[in-house]
Amino acid sequence: MYFSLFNYVYFENSSSNPYLIRRIEELNKTASGNVEAKVVCFYRRRDISNTLIMLADKHAKEIEEESETTVEADLTDKQKHQLKHRELFLSRQYESLPATHIRGKCSVALLNETESVLSYLDKEDTFFYSLVYDPSLKTLLADKGEIRVGPRYQADIPEMLLEGESDEREQSKLEVKVWDPNSPLTDRQIDQFLVVARAVGTFARALDCSSSVRQPSLHMSAAAASRDITLFHAMDTLYRHSYDLSSAISVLVPLGGPVLCRDEMEEWSASEASLFEEALEKYGKDFNDIRQDFLPWKSLTSIIEYYYMWKTTDRYVQQKRLKAAEAESKLKQVYIPTYSKPNPNQISTSNGKPGTVNGAVGTTFQPQNPLLGRACESCYATQSHQWYSWGPPNMQCRLCAICWLYWKKYGGLKMPTQSEEDKLSPSPTTEDPRVRSHVSRQAMQGMPVRNTGSPKSAVKTRQAFFLHTTYFTKFARQVCKNTLRLRQAARRPFVAINYAAIRAEYADRHAELSGSPLKSKSTRKPLACIIGYLEIHPAKKPNVIRSTPSLQTPATKRMLTTPNHTSLSILGKRNYSHHNGLDGM
Repeated sequence: MYFSLFNYVYFENSSSNPYLIRRIEELNKTASGNVEAKVVCFYRRRDISNTLIMLADKHAKEIEEESETTVEADLTDKQKHQLKHRELFLSRQYESLPATHIRGKCSVALLNETESVLSYLDKEDTFFYSLVYDPSLKTLLADKGEIRVGPRYQADIPEMLLEGESDEREQSKLEVKVWDPNSPLTDRQIDQFLVVARAVGTFARALDCSSSVRQPSLHMSAAAASRDITLFHAMDTLYRHSYDLSSAISVLVPLGGPVLCRDEMEEWSASEASLFEEALEKYGKDFNDIRQDFLPWKSLTSIIEYYYMWKTTDRYVQQKRLKAAEAESKLKQVYIPTYSKPNPNQISTSNGKPGTVNGAVGTTFQPQNPLLGRACESCYATQSHQWYSWGPPNMQCRLCAICWLYWKKYGGLKMPTQSEEDKLSPSPTTEDPRVRSHVSRQAMQGMPVRNTGSPKSAVKTRQAFFLHTTYFTKFARQVCKNTLRLRQAARRPFVAINYAAIRAEYADRHAELSGSPLKSKSTRKPLACIIGYLEIHPAKKPNVIRSTPSLQTPATKRMLTTPNHTSLSILGKRNYSHHNGLDGM
């Protein structure tokens, strides 16, 4: 298959991960003879953080409210789930990948607000994007190149006036008149006045110090004075003075000196012009990014006006010729044969019996029912001409051939899992609050919920910790109650506590109590005193009443304490459940 420039293609960087979606910008041949593709990166929803996904969902809801097409509420849960796999995020990031890793073509388009979202699901290998993702800053921005179609951007065209019907609208509010072609002057007189205006502009540049440095020769000054800004000023002056030549000429040369009119080409310095060309090479005609990253001191109007003036210069023509010559020397397309090598994730079969699953060393796939085997994790099918291992090796999950191709292309499963269904539809309330909190935490963390016949997924427990405070910290809480207000500090947990003030108050109070210091620990008596006390006060044995077992009442079973084999930890030789009050649960 042939792949050309600006094609959207699938790239494979891992045998188990989904394809990468890229756009070919350049095809370069390396010194070793291989072909590398310079591509623009597109990211899926699974590649960005949950915070940015929430922003993307909020942006999608705003688009639904503004558009008049099929809204997401009219879609089924399966369609909503698969629609998320079709959404991509454009980036300004470029990378070079080997052309041999291309696995096929796809189509990526800017989200059309007037088209139904179902059109993207009906077409194979079709994706859409509406936001731009910055991998370095981890931000999402709306694409400035959107096509503004709809009642918000279209003008209301009034009905056509009939012959002889007068226009009752106030013309001053609609437009400003700056020139009258039915003037008393002839075309030759107007051209002579424009020549005088150019001469005045050339003389004004000779008197201006900054202009004389930028245009040191007479030819450059005359060329700058012949630009449109000088002609527009001259024609506007002629119209404002009712086409009186003597009055208009006197305005061109007032008492302070000749009038100097300069446009953006003269206002910009050489360094600013080079920065603009560098930014244009990186961002194209995205003037907002050019202003934000390269020219923040310029207004957006100034940058746009300079761009269209810059396109009329010889430098633009030279750069266009150089790019055309470079494009002629580069590759236009490349032929990549169909990739037919077996995937390492294929589950090999022999004599109709399941074999080993690739990736699980020393383990075999042994289903409970040899006839049916384990179902597909996506469509729950039990029969397929080829199976692929999917997920962690210890989970022993697999996908059928159709769902595996869907996973590689779209980066997800066909059917939504139980956790995603809980997000789309309200989940029923549970009686046990601990079960409800566990389910919500599992759904928030995105843990997969396995279907029937799959092994139970082990929920990763969080590492426990114990905060041990010193005696002086506990003492400071009681002494410094005026400064350390615990109740107010608990209501504002993110506000820092003034440790310096607490330390100063503790030092003052400690100096006051230095006469009678508090003992944190009691002193231990010597062993001889303890032995003497036990000789004077011997321990009494308690009277234990033993009841004989009868035939009617069964013998009472002795309650044995379960030995605790947990190792000693940093929790003061007590386990985690004892510290958190979970012994009685």
